[in-house]
Amino acid sequence: MTVVTRFAPSPTGHLHLGHAYSALVAEAEARRAGGRFLLRIEDIDQGRCRPAFAADLMEDLAWLGLAWDGPVRRQSEHFDTYREAAERLRGLGVLYPCFCTRKAIQAEIAAAGHAPHGPDGPLYPGTCRALPADAAVERTETGEAFALRLDVARAAELAGPVDWHDHDRGRIAADPGRFGDVVLARKDTPTSYHLAVTVDDHLQGVTLVTRGEDLLEATHVHHLLQALLDFETPEYRHHPLLLGDDGRRLAKRDRAATLRALRDAGVSPEEVRRMAMPGGR
Repeated sequence: MTVVTRFAPSPTGHLHLGHAYSALVAEAEARRAGGRFLLRIEDIDQGRCRPAFAADLMEDLAWLGLAWDGPVRRQSEHFDTYREAAERLRGLGVLYPCFCTRKAIQAEIAAAGHAPHGPDGPLYPGTCRALPADAAVERTETGEAFALRLDVARAAELAGPVDWHDHDRGRIAADPGRFGDVVLARKDTPTSYHLAVTVDDHLQGVTLVTRGEDLLEATHVHHLLQALLDFETPEYRHHPLLLGDDGRRLAKRDRAATLRALRDAGVSPEEVRRMAMPGGR
């Protein structure tokens, strides 16, 4: 089987050393096996993503010496594909519309006094899960804003026990309930990260997903979606995160040094590679 990896940044800012590390790991895994390395632009968030950042990141990757195989996939060009996947899930009876605002959800959680927590914070309390179907249809037809949530308990029951293999951790049993009823789409955006990445990895034939260990928890949800949609499950490698001098993970929001800034300062691609992957990692 041909090894196919991918690097999938969101164009919400310039790439930093952490991104370079992740891209280099993905490319190295593919080249080592004589496989293919793909580039995907995850730009479903039309409010934060910018075409200029997408152009810049491709220029930065090329400057770094990375070469991807085949055309670049841009998620914003495939909304119809994600809609079709959501419709398949709706047909399985595992999606429901949720009309709760963030404020209403927070108020309900506060009123409950204690709410189960997941990797992203308090879990959605399931307010709209039991909403009668006719009432839900009426509210969507009137134009009310809504999100499509995954009924994770029903979905897990339908899929049955599932697990996946992580190169550094071995077999891991999926436990998607830790995220609660995650949002898979919204009225104005036909997909979420969870749904889009699952569909894209399948359509692009990705056989090995390499990404930061901060996304390990999300794989529980992605594997459940793979089972529901009858997708093959790729192998995974969740690599350690690159940390700054202060011991914190490099992040755009903390204004980590960007590849563009390093370039402007006269740092060579070879030096950046060594900075991103000291000791070869």
